[in-house]
Amino acid sequence: MKSIMTLIFHVKDLDRFNMREEIKKARRKKKVLSQYPNAKEVYTATGVQIMSGDIYIAEEFYLPTTNCVEKAWDYAALACRTRQQFNRTHPMRMDLADIESKINRINRRRGPRRKTN
Repeated sequence: MKSIMTLIFHVKDLDRFNMREEIKKARRKKKVLSQYPNAKEVYTATGVQIMSGDIYIAEEFYLPTTNCVEKAWDYAALACRTRQQFNRTHPMRMDLADIESKINRINRRRGPRRKTN
């Protein structure tokens, strides 16, 4: 009787695990589609690629093509996440006008400064 109960619990845990994996796959695909609304799978001679028009999304980061559609969406999501992180932390992302407006905002918030003797 105990082994039957254990088997039932394992099947329930397995179903929960599979459902969680499906949710993760859907989130990855949704993230890519939010940045590239017309992204789709393209089957080539080398494998599956996620393309947005003529652009292979994962090419910039040298991610390979794959034979698995889920893996291709994973690569595209990784490329989107990496591109977002680069854009956030890249030193050349702000030009001089942006830096000047940022300094002006800070100075307005701080108020006038007086020299102390």
